[in-house]
Amino acid sequence: MRDRDSALRVHSPFSFDWEFLPCGHQYASSSQTSRGDTDRRTPPLILVNGLAEQSESWYLNRTAWQRHFDVQTPGILVYGGPVTQERLAERKPIDIEFLTNRLEAYLDQFVQAPPYHLIASSLGAQICIEYAARHQEKVDKLVLICPSGIGGRERLPIMEGARHKNYRGLVESTFYDGRRASPRIAKYYEQQFACKAWRQALFETVRSTKSHSVLDKLLTISRPTLVICGEEDRIVDSDAVFDAVQYLPSFEFQMIPRCGHAPQLECPTVVNRMVLDFLMAA
Repeated sequence: MRDRDSALRVHSPFSFDWEFLPCGHQYASSSQTSRGDTDRRTPPLILVNGLAEQSESWYLNRTAWQRHFDVQTPGILVYGGPVTQERLAERKPIDIEFLTNRLEAYLDQFVQAPPYHLIASSLGAQICIEYAARHQEKVDKLVLICPSGIGGRERLPIMEGARHKNYRGLVESTFYDGRRASPRIAKYYEQQFACKAWRQALFETVRSTKSHSVLDKLLTISRPTLVICGEEDRIVDSDAVFDAVQYLPSFEFQMIPRCGHAPQLECPTVVNRMVLDFLMAA
């Protein structure tokens, strides 16, 4: 249940470590382990990003989670990649159904070790909810971070920032404290938006997914699900998300105060611990 007063607070320094998906790769995995016992099977943990691509979504979390899980970061949404670009050329939508099919194909072809833990942020949460609704038997637990498509009005500062070429403002709008946003993220978006193909793919993804709702799918989810929201989220309505899940028996809700739309980046220590406690609980 929601408890604003007891929610944890964190002020973590920001350091940046780039790990880009190779150009042309349809899928990528960051599953790496330094454990000596390579034969020991660890539970698969699948990370699914939102509109931001994988490399800038999870770099403050993967190391903590890889100590306990086989972490996979499939490149489901790679704006400059051949799959997305071919989709554009064929004038087909980059919608939630297409992206869910991409996740399903990746898991079936490259992981093949259900049941999976799924962690997703924003738009990625819609993909994982749709996947879980299709394949409950292949899902162990779900973690949804600032999930979109559940309720309330949603803003898209990425479009406004691109229109005015205010990339610093675009990045800061996802944080409660804009000082935690690395200038290098803003520089990354400035470079990416200069690429017409990348820009067109992003805009088509926004157009094709902005009206999608997974609200009706929540009732079908019986797997344990943790929902994490930032109290100061200016993109997704955290109160509407709470209202949507508070009475669902398999859902647990956590609100992080003084935090915006990217808790995994703004409050990584808190999020990493919340996720580990939830996933490792019996």
